[in-house]
Amino acid sequence: MNGVDDVIFKSRLQSMLELQDGINSKIRPDWRNANNAWFRAIWTECAELVDHIGWKWWKHQSPDILQVHLELVDIFHFGLSELLQQHGTPNAATTQLLSAYVVYGKRSGAGVDDSTARITLVEAFATFVLTTRRFDLAGFCELASAVGLEEQTLYEMYVGKNVLNAFRQDHGYKAGTYIKTWDGREDNVWLVEFAAGLDKNPTTFAVELYGQLSKKYAEVMRDR
Repeated sequence: MNGVDDVIFKSRLQSMLELQDGINSKIRPDWRNANNAWFRAIWTECAELVDHIGWKWWKHQSPDILQVHLELVDIFHFGLSELLQQHGTPNAATTQLLSAYVVYGKRSGAGVDDSTARITLVEAFATFVLTTRRFDLAGFCELASAVGLEEQTLYEMYVGKNVLNAFRQDHGYKAGTYIKTWDGREDNVWLVEFAAGLDKNPTTFAVELYGQLSKKYAEVMRDR
């Protein structure tokens, strides 16, 4: 890492950790004492990841790379949660995440075109998680690189998913009162549209994206 790239990368990591701490606290204020099985959430996501890569030899399948990326983003939520639980604060956890940049720097963009090779990487990652009951940070970075999920895209997709999850929680999702379809389009479709028009500055992106969702949802509720 060097220069502005180092600063931007660290800022993104810090932002994601703070957002993860926020959504976990929203769901349960004392989440660090809940003994959540992050590893179990991670390996079950791996099964969905393999499905989107395509493993069924008896039928034609093409990898759905967007869904593969989304599954990795879901896994990253749980991985960040474990790191926060281990290190206590986003600042402390950022240091460990920064070390993973070495992996990204060497492998980012290399990609692996063969589905069998990608599945082998997923299975190695899942095996580590199941055996150690820990998030495999280096393995995650290798997986992300193998399917072309670069750091900036991971950051943007992560922030989008996290902000939408927080927005839903704040507007009655758990109570069953949240309206998911706005003017004939699901909220996640609006999310993608709003995110595309915003600057991805780590200090403002999440707040501005939440604001766009709030503005549209207020219109939907007013017109009901």
